[in-house]
Amino acid sequence: MRLILGSASPRRKELLAQLGLVPDAVRAPDIDEDPHPGELPRPYCARMAREKAAAVSASADEVVLCADTTVALGRRILGKPANAGEAAEFLVKLSGRRHRVITAVAVKRGTRIWERVVETTVKVKQLSDVELNTYLASGEWQGKAGAYGIQGRFGAYIPWLQGSFTGVVGLPVAETAQLLQAAGIDLQGGGE
Repeated sequence: MRLILGSASPRRKELLAQLGLVPDAVRAPDIDEDPHPGELPRPYCARMAREKAAAVSASADEVVLCADTTVALGRRILGKPANAGEAAEFLVKLSGRRHRVITAVAVKRGTRIWERVVETTVKVKQLSDVELNTYLASGEWQGKAGAYGIQGRFGAYIPWLQGSFTGVVGLPVAETAQLLQAAGIDLQGGGE
């Protein structure tokens, strides 16, 4: 069995390494990631992971792993900010509040798809103007849902979370391991 990572995210590749896995190939799907009008964060996230998995072409001996991470503030989806202004808007909204980080994982082998959605509650401390501006200036917010990465500098602003730390980073390791095993990937040997 060959493992195909359907994501260009270096973080997902690093999290796979925690399972002792190195993907045989990386094939990032190119899909429309815009939410449908009125779509709620959890169903949106699950749909994204499924659509990514469906969009990656694979042979019969390949297992495709795709994931999507969404930051949700109530019913609102905070995606990847387009610019520093939008990143600042997101971070001001998250400051001093709890929010949810939803990561959906989809594993495909042949026509079968195994799925799991993991939700984590995250608390962001009240950010000072200096903290906010320093973080924005770092550029770490770029390409990250909700404008932050918990594994970087922003981790200092998160005093509490309930759920999966690796899910917030972008790939819930324990749940991903279960899905990959169900699809035939041998985690003890690093392959099949």
